[in-house]
Amino acid sequence: MTVKRRLEQLVAHPSAVLLGAQLLQVLAWPFLDGSVIGRAFLGVIGMLAVGSAVLAVRRTPRVSRVVLFLGAPAMVLTLLEAVFHTNDRIVLMSGLLHCPFYFYVSYAMLRYLLHDDDVTTDEYYATGAAFTVVAWGFAYAYAAVQVVWPDSFSSPSGSGQEWFELLYLSFSTLTSVGLSDIVAVGAHARALVMVEMMTGVFYVAMVVARMVGLTMMRRR
Repeated sequence: MTVKRRLEQLVAHPSAVLLGAQLLQVLAWPFLDGSVIGRAFLGVIGMLAVGSAVLAVRRTPRVSRVVLFLGAPAMVLTLLEAVFHTNDRIVLMSGLLHCPFYFYVSYAMLRYLLHDDDVTTDEYYATGAAFTVVAWGFAYAYAAVQVVWPDSFSSPSGSGQEWFELLYLSFSTLTSVGLSDIVAVGAHARALVMVEMMTGVFYVAMVVARMVGLTMMRRR
């Protein structure tokens, strides 16, 4: 397969690129998180993947402006957070920017999923990609909560949780598997965890209902 053909496939399936980038970040984080360059690389690649996927599935001026105004400064803060990951102000600003950015991306991808009655291959990938984007958004929200209200989360390793641990908590909460050993002990943290629980349940119910509805329409 030629390079041109591979690029055409990537352009045709931007949601697959996003999903692959998110999963690659999860697998590579334990190996690269120990270095400043590794953290910066993971963060910037993730942000570029999200922004490019949104622009690909929704080429509208409104989405472009949101990605620009929220995504561009968020990328800068990603680099700053990689270098100064113990600076609470930078962590807080990063969380406050990344959180609405990722939630808006998930909203755009859901619009992409529900805009017609034809399910394409890329829309199947978008189902998983939107789910991971929501998990990233709540993880950044947890990071911001932890700065504003210290000791909001507790684990066997202590009260202050690293970013990857908060992402692990977000995935376990969103999927409702309950496997995380990180516990929300603060009132604000618990409120946010409950919202993510409801989001995960409603997301799965909505996707299943849509797939069943499309199947019934095709049979009719």
